[in-house]
Amino acid sequence: MVSGKVRVTTVDEDGQEVVVDEPAHGEFFGFASMLEQTPHQTNATAVEETQCVEVSRSNIATLLERKPHAGMDMLTVLGKQYHASQQLVRLRATRNANEVIEEKSTLPDRIADSMVQFGGSWTFIIGFLILSSIYTAINVGLQRAAWDPYPFILLNLILSLLAAIQAPVIMMSQNRQDRKDRVRSELDYAVNRRAESEIQGLGRKLHLLGEKMDDVEDLLRGK
Repeated sequence: MVSGKVRVTTVDEDGQEVVVDEPAHGEFFGFASMLEQTPHQTNATAVEETQCVEVSRSNIATLLERKPHAGMDMLTVLGKQYHASQQLVRLRATRNANEVIEEKSTLPDRIADSMVQFGGSWTFIIGFLILSSIYTAINVGLQRAAWDPYPFILLNLILSLLAAIQAPVIMMSQNRQDRKDRVRSELDYAVNRRAESEIQGLGRKLHLLGEKMDDVEDLLRGK
């Protein structure tokens, strides 16, 4: 990079563009692909008017032969890119499985979760006890004029219907929780795979630079 600004990006498995690096003046990008002589795995886009210098493997070899200490500068830049990759992995790891599943949830799913959350609270239990107590007290007090005298057949029917409705609603909520757990596991797997890929790529970069430095040291000893 001589001047300007470049944004290096890639596309993840979700089809989202991820910013990998934004090299500044004096830094470089595409270094690993140049050393490995493999196709680039990222895209570099000039954000503003930019000037860059293209460097080949032979140029790097010549530079290290003439200025061996330049290898330390390259390792410094690679170390910065390594830390940036670690930070990127950490940021990708913070994706919330609940947010991912909520994006795909439907209105019936949200209603089921709300019903289960309310049905499993002390508010529901206390409210249910109060209403049932009032209901039975009124029917006992009315005696023969009661619409649901003892043994409260209508109340039992209502409770049976309530239990019949609650069972499938609870199962629906449990199925959504299973999907959340599955999404969380998939996100963890994706993050671990990205981290492994980044570590392997940086390991190859450091290995190639180490070989170049060894070659330069051999040349210097020969002189």
